[in-house]
Amino acid sequence: MGDRLPSGDAMTSAFPVLAQQVNGHALAYLDNGATTQMPVQVMEAMQRFDTHSRANIHRGVHTLSQRATDAYEAARARLLAYVGGSTQHELAFTSGTTESLNLVAQGLSLPAMPSGGGEGALLPAWIKPGDEIVTTGLEHHANLVPWQLAARRTGARLRVLLPDLEGRVTAQALAALLSPRTRVFAITACANGSGERPPYEELLAMARQAGALTVLDAAQAVSHEVPVLSALACDFMAFSGHKMYGPMGIGALAGRREALELLAPLRMGGDMVEWVSETDAGFAAVPQRLEGGTPNVCGAVGLAAAADFIDGVGRAAISAHVEALREHAVAGLSALPGVRVLARATRRTAIASFVAEDVHPHDIGTLLDERGVAVRTGWHCAQPLLERLCQSPTTRASFALYNTHAEVERLVQGVAAALDMLR
Repeated sequence: MGDRLPSGDAMTSAFPVLAQQVNGHALAYLDNGATTQMPVQVMEAMQRFDTHSRANIHRGVHTLSQRATDAYEAARARLLAYVGGSTQHELAFTSGTTESLNLVAQGLSLPAMPSGGGEGALLPAWIKPGDEIVTTGLEHHANLVPWQLAARRTGARLRVLLPDLEGRVTAQALAALLSPRTRVFAITACANGSGERPPYEELLAMARQAGALTVLDAAQAVSHEVPVLSALACDFMAFSGHKMYGPMGIGALAGRREALELLAPLRMGGDMVEWVSETDAGFAAVPQRLEGGTPNVCGAVGLAAAADFIDGVGRAAISAHVEALREHAVAGLSALPGVRVLARATRRTAIASFVAEDVHPHDIGTLLDERGVAVRTGWHCAQPLLERLCQSPTTRASFALYNTHAEVERLVQGVAAALDMLR
């Protein structure tokens, strides 16, 4: 495992997309909270698979099918190890964090087939009328809307742990919401709208103690401050490849095997059954029962290669670097007149989200792009959070291992110039 970041030339070689110019300026890509770039190492792993081993998995006896199956299952084992899973845990591949969270919310709110099949009654859903689901006001819509639907479907009550006006959630506030009726607690490891890093370790433990199943959206943490699944009171952890230098369209749901077995599958079809008759079926064991249909095998291979890349550079080195960039950006942006950075005091995050008095974020983003600085503007799929904190969309800069302090200066100078022009 590495302990220092690659040099400038080595970084450009690893990420050739960053060598281009945009609008006559060197590209400063600061939209990593939405999607990180892929290193050559990941692209090459995927190309090797597609040029030598591309085939469907599990159901073929020919050489390519067996190679593909081995590569897919090796990727599963690599990624479970990457997030710190133990022998009590398992990992199912999905299209990303959104599908993973929907799989949990729907899987716990729908009746399930009894193990082994049979034409008897379905097992009742985990969430029942009168139960309570607790999530937080920090969440991406993907960790809120599915729980809204689950509550309506089952007759449960959805309760939301609201942040204070600085965007923080606390153990004291959660304690007031937890009760013997709490069946599920879902929280993010980092709020993608504000950059707030909640004390999720403590909050998950409290919810587990109250008897709830616990869900962690790790999308914004998995590229640097990777949660260690076996060290958490966490039943389900969701993450995406495109947030961790991997391909789009692939992600995972990792968790305790016993908890995963509670989920009613979302996709019925090939490879998720042990047997099928005209009127009945018996589901396969987890994780296969949660992976109906032909999986994104090449994406899984690429995601495992991304985990290797991160560990080759070193998680601690990446974390220290992106946190320093964030602190630099917070200091520079906060010094500009009329600019408010959200979650200023939080640490261990790579996101700086801000609003500027009397200026729309889309205008700031457009003028930054003219200088070759790529940021994200809008509600960031976190409208309830931003409505509460600032009543408006924001401009968001988010950092990765290939960003530099010089790019942070370009961001701050670009925002300053945009404010001068727009005001």
